[in-house]
Amino acid sequence: MFVIYCIVSWRFYWLTMINRSAPMASPQLALTDVEITTPDRLQHDKELNSIKSLSCYIIRIARLGGYLARVDDPPPGNMVIWRGWRRLNDIMLGATIAEDTYGQSKDSPDTHI
Repeated sequence: MFVIYCIVSWRFYWLTMINRSAPMASPQLALTDVEITTPDRLQHDKELNSIKSLSCYIIRIARLGGYLARVDDPPPGNMVIWRGWRRLNDIMLGATIAEDTYGQSKDSPDTHI
């Protein structure tokens, strides 16, 4: 179990460091498609033409963990990204369960009127 925690914590450390060294990188560098689309569905940007960088998504995930993202705040650290990631995983799990439960088409035979 300790080994799994080491691997997971390394990923968060890597995300923290890559966010600080290359904030304008593509989010596909470090995140999966599901990890990109879920925060998009939760938090809509005020600007429609905003650039979707890795830093943007890391901050969205950190905000789920309690990061306030004020102007003078330093970039999010490992702990707040960890907490946000746990919350994002819970949200993704709930969305998957809801899609499996309520995602039936209207043409399926077990639809009730």
